[in-house]
Amino acid sequence: MKLLVTGGAGFIGSNFILYWLNRYPQDSICNFDKLTYAGNLENLKSIQTRPNYTFIKGDICDPHQVQEAVTNVDIVVHFAAESHVDRSIQDASPFIKTNIEGTYILLEGATKMKKRFHHISTDEVFGSLPLDTKEKFTLKTPYDPRSPYSASKASSDHLVRAYIATYGLQATLSNCSNNYGPYQFPEKLFSLAITNLIEGKKVPLYGDGLNVRDWLYVEDHCAAIDLIIQKGTVGKTYLIGGMEEEVSNKDVINQILRLMGKDQSAIEYVKDRPSHDRRYAIDWSETNKSLGWSPQYSLKTGLAKTIKWYKENEGWWKKVKSGEYKDYYKLQYKASV
Repeated sequence: MKLLVTGGAGFIGSNFILYWLNRYPQDSICNFDKLTYAGNLENLKSIQTRPNYTFIKGDICDPHQVQEAVTNVDIVVHFAAESHVDRSIQDASPFIKTNIEGTYILLEGATKMKKRFHHISTDEVFGSLPLDTKEKFTLKTPYDPRSPYSASKASSDHLVRAYIATYGLQATLSNCSNNYGPYQFPEKLFSLAITNLIEGKKVPLYGDGLNVRDWLYVEDHCAAIDLIIQKGTVGKTYLIGGMEEEVSNKDVINQILRLMGKDQSAIEYVKDRPSHDRRYAIDWSETNKSLGWSPQYSLKTGLAKTIKWYKENEGWWKKVKSGEYKDYYKLQYKASV
């Protein structure tokens, strides 16, 4: 199988590429990435010389680049997105352009060339759940996005479904809960907290820290996408969540502090962001029923693996925090094209 992975130099995309080529070494992957601030080719350093891996520095908003990239593949696996909520609040325009217009251009290319398409999305499109309920997001939950980021992803989901219904595009979708793990850009909760603590800095925590999330280890997410690609039903959406663990941000930070031998004096409470969703929780039972998928990593196990990775890969995240990684990919992508 030949895969075109958009956003393959990002956190989840690069983990997926590493997962796929390790599991299916006979397949080939073309990584199509614009290399924005969140794209880092050093994530894929271990495979960059493999004959079945290629890289194209390209923009999903460029129809000509997309058409050329889509032509010789069997499936488009679409990760590319602006994904940081805080950045969307500061400036929504890149989110509208990449997540909506970029997805539209990819859909046009995949439809014209009759390619299979899988779209990766987020549980944030469903809005916020109250803390005092056991309710979870299901396939029947109405969309209720509350940030420019989640609204742009909701729009892209609707576009994919429209192309399935109108043009017969052979596509599937998945909405996942918050991911964590190796190669995550250190602006997100886990990666920022862990790297700050290694550096002897404080960990910022929004508001009262009681916002609840359903945490998903990135390798479990990759395994779910694998099953969707192999066995998923065209036109269907799959929900992907963590191991039945809803944990507040404050509790997550406390777990990280304990595992790293720190105390709560390392927490710095900061002003909450606007429209901060209170709770997310995904019911992934339908995905389990139809595909046999379930997460293999508890938060305790995944967190320990994640902390270990960041401790053993200081060179990676220090380059990211300093901005030095940008010099690396400017040199490397030229040799990879």
